[in-house]
Amino acid sequence: MAETRTEALHRNAEGLDIQAPEAILVSLADAQIEAAKAVRNAIPAIAKAAEIIAARLMSGGKLAYAAAGSSGLMALADALELPGTFGIRRDRIAILIAGGDDAFRTLAGGPEDDTEEAAAAVANAGIGKGDCLIALSASGTTPYALRAIEEAGRRGAATIGIANNRDSALLRRAQTAILLETPPEVIAGSTRMGAGTAQKIALNMLSTLTAVHLGHVHDGYMVNLMADNIKLRDRAARIVAAISGRGKDEAAGLLEKSGGAVKTAILLAAGADSADAAEKLLEGTGQKLRPALSAIEGNKGSKA
Repeated sequence: MAETRTEALHRNAEGLDIQAPEAILVSLADAQIEAAKAVRNAIPAIAKAAEIIAARLMSGGKLAYAAAGSSGLMALADALELPGTFGIRRDRIAILIAGGDDAFRTLAGGPEDDTEEAAAAVANAGIGKGDCLIALSASGTTPYALRAIEEAGRRGAATIGIANNRDSALLRRAQTAILLETPPEVIAGSTRMGAGTAQKIALNMLSTLTAVHLGHVHDGYMVNLMADNIKLRDRAARIVAAISGRGKDEAAGLLEKSGGAVKTAILLAAGADSADAAEKLLEGTGQKLRPALSAIEGNKGSKA
């Protein structure tokens, strides 16, 4: 195999093992920062991908992530947080990682070559027309990721590829390609470092912009969160209070009336007649809070 950027030696790596500990850490930190900067060049592609994902989710489709090794861990971290942060239903998200559940204990390298497992995972997740699959691979050549994106595309799903090497097979096979052209790793080939950092940032950006399109973000607040613990219930009350201008205790009471739905509670504070009326209003605005608030204000004005 020809050497790729993710396998090349970093310019500061020579003599690394005999440098002072602080000097080693400076090199590692600087490399992470440099890798993070590479994400900026991918912003147009990330924006396009977010529109595609949001459209599929709005239409009732699923979002799947497929990856192996460190890329799989980045995908897992992003996917698992979507329900709690943005209220996206868990049954609308599929996480396909080479090695299956065993990967969470051993992260063995062998499964990333198992193309049959990848095809079976896509089929078992029911990925097809109306869905979207994101495949990640630092090298862009991981067999598991390649087969997953091929199978998803064959079944009619929209496909997004994220890789750190230019002109890699994964980017060529994806309908939407996101290149994160990170520098060589300080530890050559250890893509859990710079490449992984860039993937994590790109996934955070991608899923957050998707949530904005879905109406789950308002003025920087996560207005569709699932408040299923003490911390999140407190956060939900603070969000309702901040947007509605009500006191925190009153906001907590409105959340009880709304069944814990932040957007519904805010609309109740704004003057919606009932939780059902607020939810119907949100249905009419595509779950977007701002136009729903404007509609309530408009109704007030017409009555006056």
